[in-house]
Amino acid sequence: MSRIEIFDTTLRDGEQSPGASMTVEQKYEIALQLEKLGVDVIEAGFPVSSPAQFEGCAMISERVRGLKVAALARAVPKDIDQAADAIAKAAHPRLHTFIASSPIHMEHKLKKNPDQVFEMAVAAVKHARNRVAEVEFSPEDATRSDVDFLCRLVEGTIDAGATVINIPDTVGYATPEEMHRFIATLRERVPNIDKAILSVHCHNDLGLAVANTIAAIEAGARQAEVTVNGIGERAGNASLEELVMALTVRHDALPYTTNVVTQHIYHTSRMLSAMIGFPIARNKAIVGENAFAHEAGIHQDGMLKHRQTYEIMTPATVGRDDSKIVLGRHSGLHGYRKRLEDLGITLNKEELTQTYERFLTVADRKKEVFDEDIFAIISDELGHQVGGVTLEYFNIISGNTAVPTATIRLSEGDVTFEEASTGDGPVDAIFRAIDRALGIETTLEEYTVQAVTPGKQALGEVSVFLRIDGKPYKGTGSSTDILEASARAYVSAVSRYRAVVNPPASPTKREA
Repeated sequence: MSRIEIFDTTLRDGEQSPGASMTVEQKYEIALQLEKLGVDVIEAGFPVSSPAQFEGCAMISERVRGLKVAALARAVPKDIDQAADAIAKAAHPRLHTFIASSPIHMEHKLKKNPDQVFEMAVAAVKHARNRVAEVEFSPEDATRSDVDFLCRLVEGTIDAGATVINIPDTVGYATPEEMHRFIATLRERVPNIDKAILSVHCHNDLGLAVANTIAAIEAGARQAEVTVNGIGERAGNASLEELVMALTVRHDALPYTTNVVTQHIYHTSRMLSAMIGFPIARNKAIVGENAFAHEAGIHQDGMLKHRQTYEIMTPATVGRDDSKIVLGRHSGLHGYRKRLEDLGITLNKEELTQTYERFLTVADRKKEVFDEDIFAIISDELGHQVGGVTLEYFNIISGNTAVPTATIRLSEGDVTFEEASTGDGPVDAIFRAIDRALGIETTLEEYTVQAVTPGKQALGEVSVFLRIDGKPYKGTGSSTDILEASARAYVSAVSRYRAVVNPPASPTKREA
């Protein structure tokens, strides 16, 4: 199989997303994670653009040694020298220089004719090659360029010393068929094309970035330029996780390999999302909340019988916990029964039918039915208390001159727990108070907040991901008060833990 080099530009093109700027230390932290992920090249930044960009490139070059580190430069000597200086200490430095090649860019942006652009590109590559051994050249807006001029430009820059030729679909204009034809044409018409690696950099303005990247690979490109979570200018870039998993899952149709350790994908995605404050869409492929979640009854039934009926990869492949059976209005009896089993509750057929009908009534009013809802349903319908931790009340003292303090009362069956704790903030204080009340030690690995309804009185939904005794537990809570939603989410996760380690007494021991 042919190996595809993964060129990650999260720290350069990705950081150009409005609001996605990172500090030098944050860029270094992401770079270390990308090294662990197994990418081949990191584009660390655009050194001439600011002192922080230069410092970030220099720090990453000096400390991240297990891959190639690239820096971007326009086709002018000042940019090239700044970039070369910034990556001087890299174990494997690469200088990436570019100039626009499309008629619209040359005329309106550069105010230059094709011959002038050709001369600038060749001179830039020669200058860069005098500073570093590995030079990548990109004709910006390549997919809207004249093919004859593009072939001439690529040939000239390879003769000048470029070792990688990158073809950017800068404005996400191409279709997969066009991208395939572009790469195939360059391979056929550029006589020295075998002296350079062909690369592709696709933007997602029409939602075709990954498809265009795959088309380019099928036509002979051997480097793909991507970003984590697909972040980048405007609608973003080709998504690293989507491309890599497409190549991983569809070996039959795409016989290519990468060096990416796919088990690190999910953590890398979440790490970046938390760092820059960009939530991941629930329906985002591979890393979205719903990527391995199933609510429809038919899907749940199929999953419970054989997971490949509705999953083409396992969550563990990308470093996620197991698939999620979501209980909601579309869930069937099989999914409901499975959740009861997970909670240690056994019902006979009559009780199962009775409580399932109540479950459907509740599900019609809620987006998702949680474990505490199930406990309440069974208690109400069958007159039995079957466990589950309930938040009775909480109280917060907080402010910019006060130490955040939380007091909570919980109940579990007939037992009541009451405790107070301080914390770094009101949410932390609530979580610590719950831990103290129940006598447990937890690690909070993920905390997300999002509005599920519009307006000032928006309903906020909080999701928490805890690790207790080495095992993962997730909880979700909602309220117009984000502190209450946080407390309910945490209690929801803890209830799942308590149900596993100490299953509630079933209302009946008769077989279902």
